[in-house]
This record gives sequence, structure tokens and C-alpha cells, in this order.
Amino acid sequence: MSKRLHYGATAKLLHWLVVVLLIIQYAIGWRMPDIRPGLTPGDEMTWHVSFGLVILTVIVLRLVWRLTHSVAPESSLHAWQRLGSEAVHWLLYLVILATTLSGWFFASMRGWAISWFFVAPLPMLTAQGSSLGRFIGHYHHNLSWALLILIAVHVAAAFVHLFWYRDRIMQRMLLGLPKRT
Repeated sequence: MSKRLHYGATAKLLHWLVVVLLIIQYAIGWRMPDIRPGLTPGDEMTWHVSFGLVILTVIVLRLVWRLTHSVAPESSLHAWQRLGSEAVHWLLYLVILATTLSGWFFASMRGWAISWFFVAPLPMLTAQGSSLGRFIGHYHHNLSWALLILIAVHVAAAFVHLFWYRDRIMQRMLLGLPKRT
């Protein structure tokens, strides 16, 4: 399988869908009250978990797409830039997966009966009060911050390429722009 030089429409759509979903997810997360023992989850928690599951689904699709539709690294990048770019991209996948799953474990460990967008009940990933659920769920908040840091690095690198290097790295992922050959 040969590598293409640009991202296709599906990769771009999945990328920007994850961006929009993460913006929504963080906005909901910041609106939620502090989670205390004995707290019954409200509507914000149902929305938060529901969007988390959509993000989980889309990121798995994006990961499968990336593995089956590889894109060659930009030839103008230095080796350290290619390595850094790959590392940040794979860390983004890993941390998004870990953040969404840890949140689901956290809700399960709390014994919260949460539905997907108020329609379908979600299965519990662990028993209420389980030490595994508590251990995994404990990291949800820290993973959320780690994800924000990775996103900031990713966006900063894109803007450095756009405004400092003035190359076409960022344009490879923009929707609707002509493809570079």
C-alpha cells in the first residue's frame, strides 16, 4: 500500500468532527458541578457521557481510517519535526481513548444509571464501588488536562507552520482547499 501525500475527505471530516465534539465536551464538562460522593448525576452528566461515547466512536473510526489510509509525512519537515508530529498524533489518539473510557469507568464505579442522549441505557463497565473502576476513574480529570495540553501543542504547531514557516502543513487538513500534488 503506497502512502498518499494528502489527507482525503474522510480523514478531514473525522478530524474536524472530533474537534467540534471535543469543544462541546469540554464546554459541558466545565458546566458540571463538582462530583462528590452521593451526588446523583444530572442532565449535564448524561450529556457529557453521551458526547464522550460519540467521541469514542469517532476516534476509533478515525484511528482505523488512519491505519488503513496512511498519508506520507511532509517531505519538507526535519526528522525531529516528523517524529514530534507522529508522537503528538499517536498520543492524541491514546489520550482521547483513555479519557473517554476512564470517564465511563468512573460513572460505572459510581453506580450511575446513565443513558445515551436520554434514549438508551449504557452498560456498566465495572461494578459499583469496584477498586478497578475507582483506580481507572481517578485518572479521568488528569487525562482531560493532559488532552488539553496535547491539543494546545498540536494547534500551536499548526499555527507555527502556518505563520512562521509559511509552509502548507496545516492546509493538508483544512476542508475544501485544493490538494497539494
